[in-house]
Amino acid sequence: MSDYKIAVIGLGYVGLPLAVEFAQKFTTIGFDIAQWRVDELNAGHDRTFEIEDEYLARVNKDFGFYSTANLEEIRDCNVYVVTVPTPIDKNKRPDLTPLIKASESVGKVLKKDDIVIYESTVYPGATEEDCVPVLERFSGLTFNKDFFCGYSPERINPGDKVHTVTKIKKVTSGSTPEIGLKVDALYREVITAGTHLAPTMKVAEAAKVIENSQRDVNIAFVNELAVIFNKMGIDTNAVLEAAGTKWNFLPFRPGLVGGHCIGVDPYYLTHKAQELGYNPEIILAGRRLNDNMGIYVANQVIKLMIKKGQKIEGTKVLMLGITFKENCPDIRNSKVIDVINELKDFGTQVDIYDPWADAAEVEHEYGVSTLSKDSLPNFAEYGAIVLAVSHDQFADLNLRQYDSQVIFDVKGILKDADARL
Repeated sequence: MSDYKIAVIGLGYVGLPLAVEFAQKFTTIGFDIAQWRVDELNAGHDRTFEIEDEYLARVNKDFGFYSTANLEEIRDCNVYVVTVPTPIDKNKRPDLTPLIKASESVGKVLKKDDIVIYESTVYPGATEEDCVPVLERFSGLTFNKDFFCGYSPERINPGDKVHTVTKIKKVTSGSTPEIGLKVDALYREVITAGTHLAPTMKVAEAAKVIENSQRDVNIAFVNELAVIFNKMGIDTNAVLEAAGTKWNFLPFRPGLVGGHCIGVDPYYLTHKAQELGYNPEIILAGRRLNDNMGIYVANQVIKLMIKKGQKIEGTKVLMLGITFKENCPDIRNSKVIDVINELKDFGTQVDIYDPWADAAEVEHEYGVSTLSKDSLPNFAEYGAIVLAVSHDQFADLNLRQYDSQVIFDVKGILKDADARL
């Protein structure tokens, strides 16, 4: 197994942590089409903060790990691990463009007996139906005769310093039983939590896509409870705490469901189901409910402002947080922007403060500016403050400055909030 030379394609939240671990066991090269990302990593810095700079620099130096945007530099690798994003388009349909482009690149350097392992979240069958034909076309090789594939779904949790890549059990699979064993053995070299070898790649693909679909449906359920209990004047968190005393009650909490997994993966499964003539009801109902929670939050904030006698038009509102989750710089598919846009539609002026988010990235992704990270905002300027993301920096802030000010807590961590989700 020591003769494996690995190329990890895509060096984001998923690819980089995996590449760094592989590099300590095998000759490993990171590949990314973004030259700025390559330069940054070779200089020993990861802007996602998934890998500490000191650790990355040590792996670069001691194990010869480096990154490149030059396809020729990964030509002599014999294992290619594809970890590119699989987003949805504006119509909430799977966008396989990054996956197809990555497959084209790999196909150009693919050789006899090479193995291509996909980690990107897809619908069941996508590896063989969408990726393999591209590999065959660009390489001129035949699948399961000249080259082979595997599927091992990523389980990265951005910002989580406890459940890191090596400490999360890994599902593995191969395009033949023999390749499945090879793929499984390869991952067992670096995954200390162990592996689970699925019987086929389709099973592994399906397992991944239902993991986050299950969470999505459960969060949708408690979000609906939050709406119902709010109409009843009941504290949702108090209800969930009481119900949670039963040994088998699932500890889900209401919230905005964004990011590149829970808010996206269900659409891959529903797309495939609809393609086969079945219209999923529960999964899509959960998605609709979760997708509308940003609008619901904004409306609740406006109602509270009116109750407190505030003028809405032109009043300043402060949004605390725009990343999709706490203590993480990832802004992809953040549902906080839905709250912001709805509040703006009511005529308020919205400022955004987030000590984790990159201002240029937020501007590029959502077309909105953020306040400087250098100092806290003057909370007295705002008629309403919405805590949207539970960054550690927000936990002990003294937000309320006057009685008519509205404090809305989406995450349920503030003691003096007027309302919580």
